[in-house]
Amino acid sequence: MGAPAWQSRWRSVIDNLQVVVDKEQERRLLATLCAPERATVLAFVNAHAFNMATGNAAFSQTLASADLLLRDGSGVAILCRRLGLEPGLNLNGTDFIPKLLDAYQGRRVAFWGTREPALGEAARRCQALYGVTPISTHDGFADVERYLTLAQTLQPELIVLGMGMPKQEAVAARLAASAGPCLIVCGGAVLDFIGGKVNRAPSWLRRLGAEWVYRLLMEPRRLFMRYVIGNPLFLLRTWRFSRAMPAGAIDTSQQRRQKSR
Repeated sequence: MGAPAWQSRWRSVIDNLQVVVDKEQERRLLATLCAPERATVLAFVNAHAFNMATGNAAFSQTLASADLLLRDGSGVAILCRRLGLEPGLNLNGTDFIPKLLDAYQGRRVAFWGTREPALGEAARRCQALYGVTPISTHDGFADVERYLTLAQTLQPELIVLGMGMPKQEAVAARLAASAGPCLIVCGGAVLDFIGGKVNRAPSWLRRLGAEWVYRLLMEPRRLFMRYVIGNPLFLLRTWRFSRAMPAGAIDTSQQRRQKSR
């Protein structure tokens, strides 16, 4: 018998995970992302993403098909170590996307996601802090055709999607199939953070990999299922998955490239 369907979905995501091992490699990655030759999708994978992929084949396929997948959070680091993989840097979207915006200084950026007033405030702050040129803001609740039309009409160089999973990944995949050269970023709650709707955890808590605890305390009702139920489920599935996939059985995309050199 083959592996259970959810394990095959997890493996397709892990197979496409790019491990960034140090700051120099992160710098080179930023430079590459600033010069996309075609519509390029950047997504972040955390424990919640793996939990969603467990029962959602369409989402797991869309996530795994992103041009670049980066590790987000300590949960995925645990999974990597259980599989004998190097977890690399924690390049969560909340920290990495501002670096991208800074690298896109002076360029045309679209912000699609969340709702006002956080959306408009996020665009204003990004213009003031990073020097980007906001050319479009739109809430994250429209049909995908609306975003396709905006992309074709305005031709942004960078599109930041703040719609949450799984919608932003689905929208990104559709945009990638029709938009011109640009970078499309699946940003989750990043616009809420930048726009001041949601506060970040103190830096010391982030360094411990426990920002989720702070978010749960701030929004217990909305995030109860994701963290209180979801995190133990993820760890249980990690244990089961790692027993089915012995160390050395999986290489991430980055490790495969290193071996081919």
